Amino acid sequence: MTLSSMTGFGRSNNSFENYSWVWELKSVNGKGLDLRTRIPQGFDTLDKHVKSVAKKVLFRGTLNIVLQIKKDGVETVLNVNEDVLNKLIIIAKDAAIKHNLPMPSIDNLLTIREVIEVNNDDTPDYTEKGRDKAVKLSFDEALKSLISSREEEGAATYCMLSLILDDINRLLSEAEVIGLKQPELLKEKYEKKLGSLFDNKQDIDQDRLAQEIVLLALKSDIKEETDRLNAHIVSARKLLLTNGPVGRKLEFLTQEFNREINTLCSKSSDTRLTNIGLSLKASIDQFREQVLNVE
Repeated sequence: MTLSSMTGFGRSNNSFENYSWVWELKSVNGKGLDLRTRIPQGFDTLDKHVKSVAKKVLFRGTLNIVLQIKKDGVETVLNVNEDVLNKLIIIAKDAAIKHNLPMPSIDNLLTIREVIEVNNDDTPDYTEKGRDKAVKLSFDEALKSLISSREEEGAATYCMLSLILDDINRLLSEAEVIGLKQPELLKEKYEKKLGSLFDNKQDIDQDRLAQEIVLLALKSDIKEETDRLNAHIVSARKLLLTNGPVGRKLEFLTQEFNREINTLCSKSSDTRLTNIGLSLKASIDQFREQVLNVE
């Protein structure tokens, strides 16, 4: 079983000389793969690296990547980039006048990237290279932790989806039994209704009656729908055991399930079959909710 969820969490921490850091990775549902990073100033080169690594092993979901890093025993000096701040003030004033909005506070402007520059003691090149290598390896550990978390969640989702498919299969078997009796039931109802309209059965054109009954039987035949639904169940079980991302395929299959069940319900002339159809709809809704979390 290789099903993977889009929900997961990964974390790792390490240190190198007087540097220490923590990686935190959190992923949630998403239509595609959306990578969002929050990396401290001065370590911007890591952004491209971590995104490249993540794209090789993740295919769907919104992933938030956060790096917290500090250097012990060093006084941090904060400088304001006057050029950037002045340009932002001009832009903010123009926007405030144009759109009749209040000016943003200086606190808000100072939170914008590159307004505040962090200056620490210079770090030797050999230390910087060793540190960056260790930080990247630590990210790999956090990513493995995330993948493990997603696989654990995927295992639980697999069990739930399998149980739902079992329920759909059971309901479908019941529908097939009732469906086989539906043409005969329609014939009896049709003949009874005609009998109440005509005092003498000899007034009824028996050939025409036979033709109408055949047409009704064909319209009420649900075999085509049940055959397709059975095929969809087989396809769904195969997808649950397939390596790689299958979420989109399962979502499409859910739409096909609903289409066939709607047709089955529209053909029903038996309240028992209608009730089964409604139960099938409820099961498919449960299936769809679980599938939305599959990578």
